[in-house]
Amino acid sequence: MSSFGFGTLTVALFALVCCSGSDEKAFEVHMRLEKLITSLNKILLLEQTQWKHYLISNISHDTVLWCHFTCSGKQKSMSSNVSVYQPPRQVFLTLQPTWVAVGKSFTIECRVPAVEPLDSLTLSLLRGSETLHSQTFRKAAPALQEATATFSSMAHREDGHHNFSCLAVLDLMSRGGEVFCTHSAPKMLEIYEPVPDSQMVIIVTVVSVLLFLFVTSVLLCFIFSQHWRQRQMGTYGVRAAWRRLPQAFRP
Repeated sequence: MSSFGFGTLTVALFALVCCSGSDEKAFEVHMRLEKLITSLNKILLLEQTQWKHYLISNISHDTVLWCHFTCSGKQKSMSSNVSVYQPPRQVFLTLQPTWVAVGKSFTIECRVPAVEPLDSLTLSLLRGSETLHSQTFRKAAPALQEATATFSSMAHREDGHHNFSCLAVLDLMSRGGEVFCTHSAPKMLEIYEPVPDSQMVIIVTVVSVLLFLFVTSVLLCFIFSQHWRQRQMGTYGVRAAWRRLPQAFRP
């Protein structure tokens, strides 16, 4: 028999005993963990003549629960395999860089913190509905782990029209559980066309010529304005001197 726990594990366990004709005093039940690493919290919820119903909590890792009972003087036992799981609650997606030229490489990274068991987890990196990369994981230490999957690709023009995302799937069907799926928030790439070297030379040349023409026009405007100003000032000086001459010296 097996069961699953999540977060603060809560497991309801029945201790069923076939003790035909026995009375309640002949039936005794004792429960313990296979390895006494953590304390076992149990609460008796219900009981009748031939069974007791316990609520078990405070189990943080995979373990085996043993139920030892005495029925009419005979000692027997039964066990229950308990698997602890943590579904992927958060999935983070990173695109590096987010602005990339066509033909250049970029990296997609998917990160899922605090998930177990890792050997039941699959991370799929998606472009729209297309799967670019999938990764499964091996059995890890009995603790909450962080799972990371990365994939490098070459940028194409159409990449700028698709969302990139990550799908985390924790499949516990083979263990008697269910399937948990969590998506990351979608992200997009900024794609641009690289400028060829020959085109860059033309652009630099044109910009340089335009800049030269602009500077030349400014200098010419300045020179012509100064020349015009000097001419105007010269004319005004002759007229002023003519007015200052005595009447007798004027023709």
